[in-house]
Amino acid sequence: MTDPWFAAAAIAAALSTGLQEAEPSAPQETAPDAVPATPSTPDPIRENAETYAAYHADVGEAGRRPLLSGADLDATMDALAQYYDGDRLVDAQIAYAALVAAQHPEFIDAVRAVADYYGTETARAALTNDPVYVTGFMGADVASASVVGALEEDAQSIRGVGDRYRQEAYALQNETWAARRARDREDRLAALETASERLDVQFRLAPEAGQTESGTPTRLGAASALGDNRPPAGVPALPELSVTVGEQQLEPDERRVGRMLAVAALQSIEDGDMTTLDRMLAEPSVERCINWARLTMAQCVAAGHFKYEDSFCIAEHALMDVADCLTATRPVSN
Repeated sequence: MTDPWFAAAAIAAALSTGLQEAEPSAPQETAPDAVPATPSTPDPIRENAETYAAYHADVGEAGRRPLLSGADLDATMDALAQYYDGDRLVDAQIAYAALVAAQHPEFIDAVRAVADYYGTETARAALTNDPVYVTGFMGADVASASVVGALEEDAQSIRGVGDRYRQEAYALQNETWAARRARDREDRLAALETASERLDVQFRLAPEAGQTESGTPTRLGAASALGDNRPPAGVPALPELSVTVGEQQLEPDERRVGRMLAVAALQSIEDGDMTTLDRMLAEPSVERCINWARLTMAQCVAAGHFKYEDSFCIAEHALMDVADCLTATRPVSN
């Protein structure tokens, strides 16, 4: 476990590649905490985080939706496709994870101690130069564990809904409406192409960090746990999710999680300039992964001849592939 001053030394070392190291000076008087954003003040981190929570609310709704007609499959496909355009879902996940990390005072205090000692500009430069360095801060291990746990629970929730739609793809072959030849392929593809233009995020996180609207203390965990995921009568329950020991050893993706912690760190020391934070929300490799899932879903729909095949396209590409893109772990290297 490192203390804030050891973390400060690590940041100073990071600055040796193209950054000018600041001379340590006597600690300055700690500035007062930033005033929390009011409803009239745009907060890109919170707004993006609400998009991530809204996505999981729609995933949960897809898991509960009775599949009684082609319109039900269309509703699921369109609702999910709204989020798969450009960097929308990637930004949203990083922002939500940053809010989860920011709930750990020891971690945020360590960040502010470094910023007070070296100056905000130096700390900002170091955090953006290599986000992995933030994982050495006091409390970062606990914050990282919270982020990984929440995101993996979310990914498992997506896979659980994917399992349901994969099973339904077989069951629906016995339904007359689903086994009838689909003649809506052009309309379906057009709807998917324009789905992102219709997204209207209504989900709102609690107005105060760590509290519900009623004032009851709470903590952000998995976004998939924020809604009611119980299926209505007549809809199969989602499969129980479990990890078999020894089946596959996973470890946190240090770079991805480090970026999420770095966003939380930057938000705690920013003075209103959101340029750096906006840049840190980007994750090109994950954006490409989700874009590929979106394209393969469209190809799957275009190639399908029967409506039940849409359930398979939803399962494999709109859910399973995206869950893989959003995972925060990776296989252990041998």
